[in-house]
Amino acid sequence: MPSSTSSNGQTTYDVLIIGAGLAGLSAANDLHRAGLNVLIVDKGRGLGGRLAGRRIGNATFDHGAQFMTARNSRFQASVAEWIEAGVAEEWYSSYPGHPNGHPRYRGVPTMTAVAKYLATDMNVLRTTRVDSITQEDRLWSAALDNGETVSAKALLITSPVPQTIDLLASGNIQIPADKQARLDRIDYEACIAVMAVLDGPTAIPVPGATAFDDGPIGWISDNLQKGVSKIPAVTIHGSGDFSAEHFEHDKMQTGQTLIDAAAPYLGDAKVTEYQVHGWRYSKPTIVDSEACMLLSEFTDLPPLALAGDAFAGPRFEGAVLSGWAAAKSLIAAPSS
Repeated sequence: MPSSTSSNGQTTYDVLIIGAGLAGLSAANDLHRAGLNVLIVDKGRGLGGRLAGRRIGNATFDHGAQFMTARNSRFQASVAEWIEAGVAEEWYSSYPGHPNGHPRYRGVPTMTAVAKYLATDMNVLRTTRVDSITQEDRLWSAALDNGETVSAKALLITSPVPQTIDLLASGNIQIPADKQARLDRIDYEACIAVMAVLDGPTAIPVPGATAFDDGPIGWISDNLQKGVSKIPAVTIHGSGDFSAEHFEHDKMQTGQTLIDAAAPYLGDAKVTEYQVHGWRYSKPTIVDSEACMLLSEFTDLPPLALAGDAFAGPRFEGAVLSGWAAAKSLIAAPSS
């Protein structure tokens, strides 16, 4: 699928990828290595999707995905490469009350470092939303919110599935009934994330993280112990049930509720400032059995694939594996 230039000078990309999260960036790397001309479009300012970092004064936070594990052999090799490049390191393999498990790795200095590394040499258009997609003459056309239009021979969508379904509907893209049923089955839980700056160290035991099976808090981590922040700062993730119940409530009030619930883990430290972020599609709770979905298979559509952690599993590793699988399916898909 060599790229081409039209008579008006506009480039037709080999593959347009919607979403610069782990799935999109991982797919882009494989497609780029295959010699294809790839454009990634993302509505966010940063890279990595739910790999998210934020600064509040002198405090730094990982407020999205907190770590990664590595089970797949190719992914283990990638993690080793990231460690060698200085953008990842092992964080811990257990915390109090839990047996040793797979090593947990973190991004250095924050989780977004891995996404930035994956975006090296990639063509990424940020702070740009794809408003609609259509297909004609074996090409995909994406209308962007900046008024421009992008054409591509193949399309990969990596946004959360409910948003993907809406985008496909914008262009009246007909989805095979069996695949539509699989997409409709996928579900997500929300997460309310609190980033709180403290005036002293926390009482969270080494390694600086605790997960909870019940109650309003799902996770709390000490960004200072983790090595993310230079000053005391905690990330508090609301549980799935709490976040769903309070997602439309006043964010600051909800954040204070979580801070109050976290008091035993803050020790004598007091919160001096905090911010709240809501992840509407934080983590898939029901995932598809396949690593990606080639929607164009057995249709007249140009190559069209879906990827993300809703396909290969709700983990950092799952999103990467899904991106790799989607790239493989698009490389193999007939383009004409």
